[in-house]
Amino acid sequence: MKIAVIPGDGIGKEVMEAALHVLKGLDLDPEFLYAEAGDECLERTGTALPDETIEIIGEADSTLFGAAGESAADVIVKLRREFDLFANLRPVKSLPGVPCLYPDLDFVIVRENTEDLYVGDEEFTADGAVARRVITRSASRRISRFAFEYAKREGWSRVTAVHKANVLKKTDGVFREEFYRVASDYPEMEAEDYYVDATAMYLITQPQEFQVLVTTNLFGDILSDEAAGLIGGLGLAPSANIGEKNAIFEPVHGSAPQIAGKNIANPTAMILTTTLMLKHLNKTQEAQKIQKALEKTLEEGLVTPDLGGSLGTMEMAAEIAKRIEG
Repeated sequence: MKIAVIPGDGIGKEVMEAALHVLKGLDLDPEFLYAEAGDECLERTGTALPDETIEIIGEADSTLFGAAGESAADVIVKLRREFDLFANLRPVKSLPGVPCLYPDLDFVIVRENTEDLYVGDEEFTADGAVARRVITRSASRRISRFAFEYAKREGWSRVTAVHKANVLKKTDGVFREEFYRVASDYPEMEAEDYYVDATAMYLITQPQEFQVLVTTNLFGDILSDEAAGLIGGLGLAPSANIGEKNAIFEPVHGSAPQIAGKNIANPTAMILTTTLMLKHLNKTQEAQKIQKALEKTLEEGLVTPDLGGSLGTMEMAAEIAKRIEG
């Protein structure tokens, strides 16, 4: 099993070291292929994403990415397009020992990852600027099918489409139409849809009602960060970028330069990201071992300062690894 490893910038390097320490506690013996990307790479080489890094990702079975700083759009967004990583997966799950608004949450947001306003088609006008929003039937079908298949595989029974078709009648109208067209292939599943503004409210007032939400790129970006706030913040939120032939896994938090190098960064999101990768590689038992060890560590309060503990990044990783061995 070949895993491309891109530590990136800031705390990306620290949380990656922690996650690899935990991963090495499993009986897997993966081959790690190290590569560069991000601000420091840009400063040193003149490019934030070298061709060599793209080649290494193409050779690997999967990729772990730490964090990029100001060059994030030139790195992770470009990689999503380069490898057609059309599905962004954002699990939202409460963790034991972590103060949060809802202690019993377990749902996922599936975000279309390749189009919408993020195609970057903008131009200045005499009075400001205009951005072109792209929503295609093919991409809407593909992400909807991914959501239903994911729900089926994880044992969920309901998929919720999120849109604003009452105002964006053509673009979100296409998305909603294709969602229900795909839903007809899954008669055993419940399919429903909500407007994005209502969904934003329901995430605060009744998030337990959701199982799998599927939405367009911009709405998914916003809602998934809102949802992370329900479980304790971005430091606890993993994510996956998945395509037909490749996948890149990254924590949601950024490079956090203000705490980089202090050995206090919370490695939870990065470690949870490795569990997503292992599940994707059909290593479910190994993923469960890490999940259980992490949860036990959190329960016992053996955590970094942001969670009220006194451990450093690598000290927390060592405690998790110890519980895997146990």
